[in-house]
Amino acid sequence: MKITVVAVGKLKEKFYQQAVEEYAKRLSRYCRLEILQVADEKTPDGASGTVERQIKEKEGKRILSQIKDGAYVIALAIQGEMLTSEGLADRLSGLAVKGTGHIVFVIGGSLGLSDEVLQRADYHLSFSRMTFPHQLMRVILLEQVYRSFRIQNGEPYHK
Repeated sequence: MKITVVAVGKLKEKFYQQAVEEYAKRLSRYCRLEILQVADEKTPDGASGTVERQIKEKEGKRILSQIKDGAYVIALAIQGEMLTSEGLADRLSGLAVKGTGHIVFVIGGSLGLSDEVLQRADYHLSFSRMTFPHQLMRVILLEQVYRSFRIQNGEPYHK
């Protein structure tokens, strides 16, 4: 199975980069992982709703340009469905059983995802109703995908 993470913005902090590299190494046993970064837009202080929507639309076009036809798209969205780690493992396993060969996880920028990206997504996943830095979400996502593969394979993991 191929898993692609499309994320807005570059990882600026070295500790985030190191964590992503560590999980990418761990995941190499289970899948082909690809991490794609698209440029983020600067959001001016006090931006109006219209300006924020335009920023999300620009970032959204960049995200959509990275999604291949036929990929199953999971958008990380605060309003999405919350799952347990076992629930995510079951969902990913179910997709594999159905023959899904490519899953794309999408992480938006600081303002979230555009309506177009949310409409393209096959599933909306929420890790919490809380807001997390979008750079940290890459680490959290990769850890949970890694945990999902461990669960699927009956391998030990910390509960």
